[in-house]
Amino acid sequence: MDEDKFLPLSGIQHFAFCKRQWALIHIERLWSENILTIEGRHLHERVDNPFDIEKRGDLIVARSVPVVSRSLGLYGVVDVVEFHSVQKEQGEIGITLPGRAGHWLPRPVEYKRGRPKKDDRDIVQLCAQAICLEDMLAVPIEYGDIFYGEIRRRQRVLFDAAMRQRVANLALSMHELFEKGTTPPAESGPNCRLCSMVDVCMPKLTKKHQTVQGYIRKMLKDAAAGKG
Repeated sequence: MDEDKFLPLSGIQHFAFCKRQWALIHIERLWSENILTIEGRHLHERVDNPFDIEKRGDLIVARSVPVVSRSLGLYGVVDVVEFHSVQKEQGEIGITLPGRAGHWLPRPVEYKRGRPKKDDRDIVQLCAQAICLEDMLAVPIEYGDIFYGEIRRRQRVLFDAAMRQRVANLALSMHELFEKGTTPPAESGPNCRLCSMVDVCMPKLTKKHQTVQGYIRKMLKDAAAGKG
């Protein structure tokens, strides 16, 4: 895939949450914020420092690490990559780091403002980050962590075959939709009230199988019947 066709990795979370939300942001170039997105951005600003590399014993912490995956056609930035020292009994697995002795295993860490979700939107984003690191460093990554600000602790995520296939399928669908340049119709549901794009999306107006003309006719009919 040509590099000019690569898509932002961060979009895979939007796509898993709502394809229409993703299309409004990445195809129509629209964006709107609410208190949740503002708090999330401030959390990332506290974490992200591309010049901050910290050494803690057998652990090296790198922040705001640029990543890319040719297999997924995605690029982006990982909040934190932790490089764990590989013990001698583990053999030569891992990578070497400039100016550092021994071998190291990378683990992505993503920071979220809230708490663990009922769906997999955060997990697929983390797994996509891991696949990017694997493609770049040629080393297998079995798991990563998501730190949730509301509960102040991490959640371990294992990158099994099913999750990797889920990420690959999402990335492929993203590229197909982007090539078409089509924004899917809205499907209103409970997630709409949490979405910062709800005023742009107008799910009640543009929900599936309903045209703008049909919506206007219904409103006029309801008004004539005294329902408005």
